[in-house]
Amino acid sequence: MTPKELVLDFYKNDLILDKSEVNEFLHPDILIEWNSSKGFIQMNKEDVLNLTDQLSKAYVRSKMRITHCITEGNMVSVRYTHFVKTIENPREEMLLAHFFVIWEVKDNKLYRGYQMSQFS
Repeated sequence: MTPKELVLDFYKNDLILDKSEVNEFLHPDILIEWNSSKGFIQMNKEDVLNLTDQLSKAYVRSKMRITHCITEGNMVSVRYTHFVKTIENPREEMLLAHFFVIWEVKDNKLYRGYQMSQFS
């Protein structure tokens, strides 16, 4: 699988809500540096899996609409918008945030992520 295919597979609908599936994509030494509208966050594998647990408790559906995907070697840049459906209102799709992330792929896993987001 190419780095681009790996990253695009990671952003499939609802995958982020399934801890076991997310775990399959993560390198044991993953590190994400995330600049969000709430500040800077560093996340390791355990943090990412805990976030997946939190998301699965709040949302019944998750969809990423990718607008850009650029690859150079083992680096993949993705611009996307994340939409969710809440447990309280599963019929209405809600815009969660806009994202831009640069992934470094190592050993066919997500190894380093440099992400920026802006809540809707």
